[in-house]
Amino acid sequence: MPTLPWTTPATPPQGAEAHVFASRFETRTLWGAFKFLVRTPGVWRQVSRAPGAYGATLKAEPLKRTFWTLSAWESPAALKTFARSGPHGPTARILAAEMKDAKFATWTVPGDRLPPDWTEAVRRLT
Repeated sequence: MPTLPWTTPATPPQGAEAHVFASRFETRTLWGAFKFLVRTPGVWRQVSRAPGAYGATLKAEPLKRTFWTLSAWESPAALKTFARSGPHGPTARILAAEMKDAKFATWTVPGDRLPPDWTEAVRRLT
């Protein structure tokens, strides 16, 4: 699966900050990677309509069992609401047992500097 392009459900208001969230997941097995991939379309549709989402992208390295996400939100609360609802909530709970490792990073950027840089995300996650 190639990198999913940055999707932009909403544009931040002039002068607003964006709350960036990055994650790196490594599954224990290729079967776990397959389960992650199968659930990706539902979560991707959810983020494209999520209130407070400014954008998101995903890099998948299924043969390495590794997945990277990068998203931007109007607030930490908007991200939290997304993470606990729709397809993402149950997917996260189901896949938790499949994870060998998970890392997360958050930071803020000016809204006019979106999308965030993958280089910065990887630096923060390694």
